[in-house]
Amino acid sequence: QVQLVESGGGLVQPGGSLRLSCAASGITFGGRAMSWYRQAPGKERELVAVITGAGTSTNYADSVKGRFTISRDDAKNTVYLQMNSVKPEDTAVYYCYAQPYLWSPHYWGQGTQVTVSS
Repeated sequence: QVQLVESGGGLVQPGGSLRLSCAASGITFGGRAMSWYRQAPGKERELVAVITGAGTSTNYADSVKGRFTISRDDAKNTVYLQMNSVKPEDTAVYYCYAQPYLWSPHYWGQGTQVTVSS
């Protein structure tokens, strides 16, 4: 059974930090590119960050560059999103996404809510 389980969301004040985690099971994790997406109310889902299967390259949406960091721990089958200097406009449901790899399709996590508010 494939599972992508996000955790770490919650309420944070502007300027604060959060670390999201996505634990994968039932899939080949090592070598598979992983991403974080987010969707705010009334808006389309957007790509936030991507990390390659080898973990050697990352890419970020312009809106989060310099504030968010994506990383992975293949020993734990987990991808992380470190969110620093958060802003109210970062409020959204954050989704973990496992990109297609070899013969395996893509997978989505169930999402975790992040609310930035004072």
